[in-house]
Amino acid sequence: MTLPSWQDWLFSFKAFLSSMLALYIALAFDLPRPYWAMAAVYVVANPLAGATSSKGLYRALGTLVGATASVLLLPIFVNSPLLMSLVVAFWTGGLLFISMLDRTPRSYVFMLAGYTLPLIALPAVDAPATIFDIATARSQEIILGIVCASVVAQVVFPMGLASVLSQRISGWLGDAAGWADEILRGEGAAPATPLGRQKLAADISGLDLLISQLSYDAHTRGVTRQARELRGRLMMLLPLFSSLADRLHALKALDNGLPSRLGGLIGEIADWMVGVTDPERAKRFRAELAELAPPARSTDWTGLILDSALYRLREIVDLWHDCLELRDRIAAGDPRRPKFAFRRRRTVVRTRHYDYGMMAFYAASAVAATLVASAFWIYSGWPEGAGFVMMVAVACSFFAAQDRPAPLLLSMFIWCTVSLVVTGIYLFAILPIVHGFTMLVLVLAPPFLLLGTLIPRPQLSILAMLLTVNTASFIALGNRFSADFQSFVGGGIAALAGVGFALLWNLITRPFGGEIAAWRLVHAGWSDLAELAAGRRVQDHERLAGRMLDRLGQLVPRLVGMDDKELGKLDGYAEIRLGLNIVELQRLKRLLTPDEVAAVGAALAGVADLFGERIERHSAVEPPPQLLHGIDAALALASRRSTVPARRAVDALVGMRRALFPNSVPPCWNRDLRAVQVAAAAE
Repeated sequence: MTLPSWQDWLFSFKAFLSSMLALYIALAFDLPRPYWAMAAVYVVANPLAGATSSKGLYRALGTLVGATASVLLLPIFVNSPLLMSLVVAFWTGGLLFISMLDRTPRSYVFMLAGYTLPLIALPAVDAPATIFDIATARSQEIILGIVCASVVAQVVFPMGLASVLSQRISGWLGDAAGWADEILRGEGAAPATPLGRQKLAADISGLDLLISQLSYDAHTRGVTRQARELRGRLMMLLPLFSSLADRLHALKALDNGLPSRLGGLIGEIADWMVGVTDPERAKRFRAELAELAPPARSTDWTGLILDSALYRLREIVDLWHDCLELRDRIAAGDPRRPKFAFRRRRTVVRTRHYDYGMMAFYAASAVAATLVASAFWIYSGWPEGAGFVMMVAVACSFFAAQDRPAPLLLSMFIWCTVSLVVTGIYLFAILPIVHGFTMLVLVLAPPFLLLGTLIPRPQLSILAMLLTVNTASFIALGNRFSADFQSFVGGGIAALAGVGFALLWNLITRPFGGEIAAWRLVHAGWSDLAELAAGRRVQDHERLAGRMLDRLGQLVPRLVGMDDKELGKLDGYAEIRLGLNIVELQRLKRLLTPDEVAAVGAALAGVADLFGERIERHSAVEPPPQLLHGIDAALALASRRSTVPARRAVDALVGMRRALFPNSVPPCWNRDLRAVQVAAAAE
């Protein structure tokens, strides 16, 4: 692990300043639990000012919802411990499930509202008449912490989203240009897409999170639409890159190889894309690509592959032009600049894939853990049992969406233990000799400044945030210092027992890691393709590509480090290309002749059978030779006509053939053999 950078130290200083400001105001107004205001700062703190504001808003909303539920539900169920336990467990799990349906920072509203109910209601079961005062105080103190964090983030060396967004876009364009350069210069022109390049789909998720925060930053509010337009084009580039790599590989494998004029032109396009400059060169490239197109009635395999490659190159050039223009406008941050004409209007629509079964299982696991913990508290009569159940609910909620929550819970258990030791030293050795707020700030600075440097690191942010919040809560600063060793030990044991129970529960109920989730994603993709090919689902290109790319973005991080050979053979982009070609053929069927419709329908039925068999066998079954013959028969028929629908159908059939049979020999047909092929396919 690298040492903290100056940006990490600056963020930590700002967070500590905010927490001390919140603590000072809470003490000045004699609020009952000032440490809640201090802890709230570290919950919402983020290096980006806009992200701090948005998370602060979501935390305030979640706290108010949870506090309101506590006030309404506790008086009703307080005399029935079992019913109260059921209400707490299902409230927590139900809102946890809803939070997993929203993969934006807004999901925090629901998760927080879920575990705020046990945080507020359970400690008050012995004195339900105080629930309104407790809920009101918690809401006031948390909102105070949020306001302090937001004000300091906006005033003290604010870090806006604009520079971070520009850096992220430039980095993604650089990675995409690197892949394009490999494809165009030959190194990456292959039918299968390397796993490292499939990771680009997952990287867009990080861009999604930034885009969702733009409206909370005054300097980026005006470029939200441009950022969304850019995202759609970036996602459309991915299957096009994969498709172009496949077509160039096919061209180079033919006897004639790549036409020399095309070879020189794609070298220039590669230089242009790697330079990531001068969008106006796209117009010249598009004109030269149009000149290279084969005759409209070309029916030989070389001509069909060349036409398909040129079509994708034109699309890539147009999309790259739009990306460069949008990048420059986002960097300028001026929404009043004159509009420009997009070269490509149709892009990928953001469509999410949700595995409702796995999400329901994760939420049900949290519900069951909370119920078992509550039952233990009720029947044991443990005085500190409320803290135990609270920590079980919080720990299970925070890591519910992870494929393997146990390692994170183990880290949480270890660092909570360290936090308790540090807190004990402060409570019984340091704080008794502190007099005055200034000295309090000085003695609190070392641990909180150090922990604060870990929050900006994505792999440590949740654990670091939990550590700072727990430390502030364990110290439990108030207007009058009081430290009871027995209460401290009892509360600490309850907290550690809660995290430890959550760890043990997840080891028992969720031992399978990411393999099951990965296979369910693969099966969902195969099911999509089978239904599309069978004509049972009507889709458009944009939504299908968006959902399949989203699924690929969820799958690729799970494949890293897995030993499953079947999963390792899969090429997500090839399946996306196949899906888009199936949609195109389903659209065109009404514009083709009856013979063409029959041939295309037979090929699509073969695709549906193939993916149905893959689902049934739980394996990437190789496509049968009969399917190849069926596709070639449809190609032979459709290539006889030069109408626009027929040429589009030919291009889609070529794409389908290359996606399913990338290593097969080119089809051999002529005018005399077409009827023979159709007859053979019909037998």
